[in-house]
Amino acid sequence: MLTLHVAAATGDAVLVEGARIAALGPYGELAAAHPAARVRRWPGVLTPGLLNPHGPELLERTYHPDPREAGELGTEPITDPAVLASPGMTDARRGAGARRGAQRLLAHGTVAVAGELRVRAVADAVRRAGLETVPRPGGPADTRPSLDPFAPGCGPAVWMPDLRTGGPARFAVFDVRDAAELPERGAAACVATVLGGRLVHRRA
Repeated sequence: MLTLHVAAATGDAVLVEGARIAALGPYGELAAAHPAARVRRWPGVLTPGLLNPHGPELLERTYHPDPREAGELGTEPITDPAVLASPGMTDARRGAGARRGAQRLLAHGTVAVAGELRVRAVADAVRRAGLETVPRPGGPADTRPSLDPFAPGCGPAVWMPDLRTGGPARFAVFDVRDAAELPERGAAACVATVLGGRLVHRRA
């Protein structure tokens, strides 16, 4: 099935067929050429998606609690080494936390993370979520890990390569007037994330 994603702020559109990008261009032209395509209209701008450089820090060295654990652990991500090393923090539990962390990353327009994931349950959870993992040259940058790459102290945001016809259908949409507004609004302005042609995040 063909799906046409269009960003309202610019009129740019991406035609997706399966897991690949079938065409790029103005919405009017693509809609006229593919009248049977399902159309998804989004506010804002459509981008290649973000690469978060802190995969291990956010997914292995952080635990994202389940809402059912709020009474015990609260709701905020946990980085306390004592909690992470406690007997109850099994690999299966860490994998479940990484799955929730991956969903939070997707909700910030992240489509890939950098760094080696050494805990198999965590790596499996990230793979199942569809996030790509890429090598991180050298050690981690001297920046503060955050789900939002635009947060203070995180360094310059890193984007994945530009979208291209025939390339992977992997992108994000942010509810901003243009990309220049993103540093002020932050990645929480993400309204949709697509990986492998699938809509893996949609803001309610």
